[in-house]
Amino acid sequence: MTPMTTEEERAARPVGRRSAKRAMVGRLSWGLADQAASSMTNFAVGIYVARSLGLAAFGVFSLAWVTYGVVLNVSRGLATDPLMVRFSGVPVASWRGAVARSSGAALGVGGAVGAVCVVAGLGLGGGAGLAFACLGAVLPGLLLQDAWRFSFFAAGTGRKAFVNDLVMGVALVPAMVVAARVGTVAAFVLAWGASAAVAAAYGWFQSGIRPRPAGARRWLRKHRDLGARYLVENVSLSGAAQLRAYGLGAIVGVGAVGAVRGAELLLGPFLAVLMGLSLVTVAEAARVLRQAAHRLGRFCLVLGGGQAAAALLWGAALLLVPDRLGEFVLGDVWSSASELIIPATLGVVGASLGTGAAAGLRALAAARRSLRCQLIASTFYVAGGLGGAAAQGTVGSAWGVAAATLIGSAVWWLQLRSALREHHPSPAP
Repeated sequence: MTPMTTEEERAARPVGRRSAKRAMVGRLSWGLADQAASSMTNFAVGIYVARSLGLAAFGVFSLAWVTYGVVLNVSRGLATDPLMVRFSGVPVASWRGAVARSSGAALGVGGAVGAVCVVAGLGLGGGAGLAFACLGAVLPGLLLQDAWRFSFFAAGTGRKAFVNDLVMGVALVPAMVVAARVGTVAAFVLAWGASAAVAAAYGWFQSGIRPRPAGARRWLRKHRDLGARYLVENVSLSGAAQLRAYGLGAIVGVGAVGAVRGAELLLGPFLAVLMGLSLVTVAEAARVLRQAAHRLGRFCLVLGGGQAAAALLWGAALLLVPDRLGEFVLGDVWSSASELIIPATLGVVGASLGTGAAAGLRALAAARRSLRCQLIASTFYVAGGLGGAAAQGTVGSAWGVAAATLIGSAVWWLQLRSALREHHPSPAP
């Protein structure tokens, strides 16, 4: 075989790089499409339940939803986050074995926490107790469906995750119609969980991998260096938001919480994009680390900077929205929510910058550093939100959170810089 000349190598190299970039853009696009499908499903569930049950019953459903969110963070920290870090872009045989054990771990978390919910719900009694008991029954299917999504993105096949979410959305339609005829919170929880179970079963068909709950203990033991820290990371993130909301309501009033939520809804489309990218950024960063480790810092900077610039553009567009249109979308909430657009946008800018560094730290498996960052950022978030609320009410809380998020982003980048230096020490002369 004739060796390739220098000229041929130079001609071939840009083509290979362009091909790699196109593949990366394709995977990121599937991440956005998948998150759009998932967000639309969640939005449809919330609107349909609210219209069908009324405010009080919707509150009970929301409590079940929030509980699911906490359990989901536990499952991701223990099962799918280590999978994304250590098994993205690896040989198929290695990926299949890891998926079998990690999905088994997700099922194990769902079964264990689900049993607690069932017992607690039956002990509580009433409509709320029955709703939590039903949540416990459907948790394994909900967590397994989410585990398949992350597994497909780790393999670079985001299209399968998107299709899986579409299957859940299609299954949700008849399930919600039946639940509406029953007219109880428990019926809607079961309908939501049943549609996830259908998608989870389809994920088994898509992958051809049988989850192995018996391998969960081995998975947790082998990846406990990452799993334990990611668990604390994920729970501290959601916990900080809850503490800020409860504290804001106590200091200023429930109306302040509604105003903040209204501002978040205005930024909702961009936040959906941010969440969609987060599904694939860790996997992409891990691929960059394996293929060209010296480019990881630049990849993270482009990722975070691009998202921050997009957030600024979205916030600027919101400032141009006329009051009449804003009132049509949010009603009476618009007047108070519109005052928070600038600080809320800056908060998202800070979060966007931080996600670039966070993806790099996770790709480097620097779990100790990322945990430190998340705990510091969460502390600043709570302190800024509540301190600002005590000083200047709702607007002060929004500015306090914006400042805290930007400071937290700086912490993430300082830690990534140190981690990169550890991973690529200066070469000897």
